[in-house]
Amino acid sequence: MRRLLSIAVLAAAGLGAQPTFTTPQPGSALQKGKPAVAAPASPGSKPGTAADTPAAGRAAGQTAAVSKAAPPPSVKDLKYPPLRLVSIPKVETFTLPNGLKLFLFEDHDLPTVAGVALVRAGTVFDPPEKAGLGDMTGVAIRAGGTKAKTGEQLDQQLESVAASVESDIAERSGTVSFTALKENADSVLGVFHDVLTAPEFRTDKLDLAKSQLRTAIARRNDDPARLALREFNAIVYGRDTAYGRRPEYATVDRITRADLQACYQRYFFPANTLLGVVGDFDTAVMKDKLEKRFADWTVQQPPVPEFPAVTAKPAPGTFLVSKRDVTQTYFTIGQIGGQFKDKDSPAMEILAGILGGGSQSRLKLRAATRREDPYEVAASWMAGYDRPGAFQLSGSTKSLSTADALKAIQEEAVRIRSSEVTEPELQTAKDAALGRLAFAFDSRDKALRQLLTYEYFHYPKDFVQQYQKALEAVTRADVLRAAKEHLDPQSLTIVAVGNAPDFGSKGLEALGNPVIPIDIRIAQPKLEAAKADAASLTKGKLILQRAQQAAGGADRLAAVKDYTQAADFHLSSGLEAKELDRWIAPTYFRQETDVPAGKIRVYYDGRTGWIAASQGSGPLAGAQLKQVEGDLFRVPYRLLLSDRDADRQVNAIEDHAVEISDNTGQVAQVFLDPQTGLVSRLRYETVTVTGPPSAVEEAWEDFREVQGLKVPYRIRITQNGQKFAEANVNGYEINSGLKLQDLQKRQ
Repeated sequence: MRRLLSIAVLAAAGLGAQPTFTTPQPGSALQKGKPAVAAPASPGSKPGTAADTPAAGRAAGQTAAVSKAAPPPSVKDLKYPPLRLVSIPKVETFTLPNGLKLFLFEDHDLPTVAGVALVRAGTVFDPPEKAGLGDMTGVAIRAGGTKAKTGEQLDQQLESVAASVESDIAERSGTVSFTALKENADSVLGVFHDVLTAPEFRTDKLDLAKSQLRTAIARRNDDPARLALREFNAIVYGRDTAYGRRPEYATVDRITRADLQACYQRYFFPANTLLGVVGDFDTAVMKDKLEKRFADWTVQQPPVPEFPAVTAKPAPGTFLVSKRDVTQTYFTIGQIGGQFKDKDSPAMEILAGILGGGSQSRLKLRAATRREDPYEVAASWMAGYDRPGAFQLSGSTKSLSTADALKAIQEEAVRIRSSEVTEPELQTAKDAALGRLAFAFDSRDKALRQLLTYEYFHYPKDFVQQYQKALEAVTRADVLRAAKEHLDPQSLTIVAVGNAPDFGSKGLEALGNPVIPIDIRIAQPKLEAAKADAASLTKGKLILQRAQQAAGGADRLAAVKDYTQAADFHLSSGLEAKELDRWIAPTYFRQETDVPAGKIRVYYDGRTGWIAASQGSGPLAGAQLKQVEGDLFRVPYRLLLSDRDADRQVNAIEDHAVEISDNTGQVAQVFLDPQTGLVSRLRYETVTVTGPPSAVEEAWEDFREVQGLKVPYRIRITQNGQKFAEANVNGYEINSGLKLQDLQKRQ
């Protein structure tokens, strides 16, 4: 059925011809039975023939009816001509005065216009200490909106005309794309221009991108198949390389709005961009429109450096990720591969197909014989355009048959190097490879993107035709030679994700190598003070002074000698709690927390303190002491007046954010609302009683005035990127005349 579907799609795309049925030859499947169609009736036909039936008598002189229902033709009898050379569409190219290179593909089949800007950028350029920068920048370019409109306003505008504008930064490319109906193309081009040339990077979208990335980090070990592939790539390319490292909480937390702006400015400029547009337009008119539209984009930057080279060497071995919550073993096996332009790339692609590319591949057929312990596996030759890809075999098997399944794959890798493949194997894999190549050009949009990719990586425009001819020319001898030169069973990297106790008596040691465990624990963040200089310290004080003014003024803040705050907490776990905080300047602090299990009371005088609960009381120490020290450090009135404290440093980390730290190691990042100057978010790290430190972020909302000062009445709290609690203030008093003995009572 796949074969029939492939032929139909290729024919519809103009890449092949419709199959036809030929007259069966003697000895064929059809000739072995009765004829499918009877010969024409003739006068004097013998009784019992088709012409002798009553129906035939009423239709005298007509062609005889079929004597019996014809058996359906066999797929084996389909005949069709070879696939023609993939057609390369005519694309007009121009270079605008600002250096922007245009690729225009006129296509009047549908009343639509689509385009993509391909930018030489990529996550491989991320500084190691800020891994994730490219991902976040790619999201925020579009989500952050433009100077004129927010991301939400752009959503409404585009959705109302069934259009879209999207952005992304992948491993080695950045894109901004659009789609529109012909009638709305001009207005959508305007949005596309603004997003591509002048994104705003609003702080709330930075926070959204950061939250999304943190969520991805938190869940990156959930999918065992993706986990096996990720660890395989980290091993074969090197964990500390641009192709093997990954974002962590700490690297993401270091990323600021200024970093996103700098990333965008470094890579998004006209001479570093290819712009392709396809659709229902006149080429000359579209060129003129684009030239006028982008005439104001005159940014210049030095040429972008080459992408980092792959320096990894073979990393043979058996690696195990222990995961107790899985009932199967998921695996990826392979080694570093090559590039598309390598002479043996076509042969290796066909080799992969023969090993595990379809239902008739060697590994699939071998797996089918294991009725009680089957396994799933697929092989692929992942060639790169300008760096080595990887040869991979990925799949899954029952835990108990893990060693046997992996051993079978190893054996097939050895066997394919020992003798030539069969002609049917070669032809089946070759047909599949040619089909995949054709499908890369089966739509105008795909064709344009593929041509842009060839230009981007400096490949000839007719590379697809060259590669198609190379695939067609691959012989059995070529496959054997390529297997011997490029596939080394002794150098394979084997990564398995499974529950080792379920492997039975045949553990992974049966594969002949020591088993190396992989630690997939996610490193918890540690907030560190940012680097400061004279300029950032001066700017930090100015930003904090704006926050003081927005809150009611520095003098009013300094006049606060005590405060009481009562709040209801709704935790994401469903737990409800009440909290009462009381503070007397400068360092006396008491906190009372009511939970279903009872009341907890804490007192601290800046040096020592105690904690009391229904079970008894004792001195404040350990993690609990650290938590209270942090709470005292972040008392709002002290925090906003940190520029007046000689033991504290106020350092600008963004245009509307400061980092406040002291000589005891306390650090808090304060983010202001750009419009009001009020504190919008507070970010810090807190210790936990049973685990590593947690990254906490408080979003301050619903500001109300209390005795001339603006204070938040709702605080949303996230911990390690996950929703933790929401606090609603129900009582607030300032300078109520609190006495020290009120705070010191243990009841």
